[in-house]
Amino acid sequence: MNFTDLKIFLHLTQTQNFSKTAAQNHMSPSTLSRQIQRMEEELGQPLFLRDNRQVILTETGVKFLTFAQQNWHNWDVFKQQLRSTSQELSGELKLFCSVTAAYSHLPQILEKFRARYPKVEIQLTTGDPALAVQIVEEKQADLALAGRPLNLPHSLEFQPIDDISLSLIAPRVACVATQLLQHDPIDWQQIPFILPVEGPARQRIDEWLRHKKIKHPKIYATVSGHEGIMSMVALGCGVALLPDVVIKNSPISTQVSSLNLDVPVAPFELGICVQKQSLASPLVKAFWSMLKKVR
Repeated sequence: MNFTDLKIFLHLTQTQNFSKTAAQNHMSPSTLSRQIQRMEEELGQPLFLRDNRQVILTETGVKFLTFAQQNWHNWDVFKQQLRSTSQELSGELKLFCSVTAAYSHLPQILEKFRARYPKVEIQLTTGDPALAVQIVEEKQADLALAGRPLNLPHSLEFQPIDDISLSLIAPRVACVATQLLQHDPIDWQQIPFILPVEGPARQRIDEWLRHKKIKHPKIYATVSGHEGIMSMVALGCGVALLPDVVIKNSPISTQVSSLNLDVPVAPFELGICVQKQSLASPLVKAFWSMLKKVR
């Protein structure tokens, strides 16, 4: 077994799809299948349970995943250390952030980093910001832009880069929500809410609801990703508490209105999170040093 085997195995655990992993690693599905079978024969245990619909790690596969992640990380750090002593810094750096952060905060960081280290390849993945911390914990990314959680895992470092304010928004189209908002006083118990599944924005709306003594809010939907929530509010599905940066940068910002709140909503810190042990990597360390010049 070699480091290429570990790389293929790790890729397959992320895609959970033999065809995708084979295509992205320039091999046929049958070649990939034989490579995994060879690894399983060497270990004497199956690594995956697979059928026509899904690929799932076995108990042995879960244990081997930890081994593969640690050893691939050590190998990557070693290669980067060799490069840093012999030539200009190069290699691949995996970043994760939300769609909005990809153009609201990330460019100014990347601009400085790319100017200093032009040979470093940036692999950027976007998605639900509420998953950012988890993605770094699971080593699916080296660094991630994330809202600071209430309880930061001890294994992570967090560098703040901005304070994110939030607003409660409502649709501008005529709908049930806008009709109910015209009542004086507003019966918040009857207003339909669209909530993020988790994350700092969800924590802030939960705190606001508790302060307003709304024990059982009327939830129209829970959505992964702030951009999707914007669309649902604009369509008239309900109201939502969202970061102002998301509202401002949305192409449908003119289709929603911000509500005046008698109870203010506390902002949350936006920053970069990284595993402490990853700071041993020259690439990660170089990126981390750039952050002090951003805020």
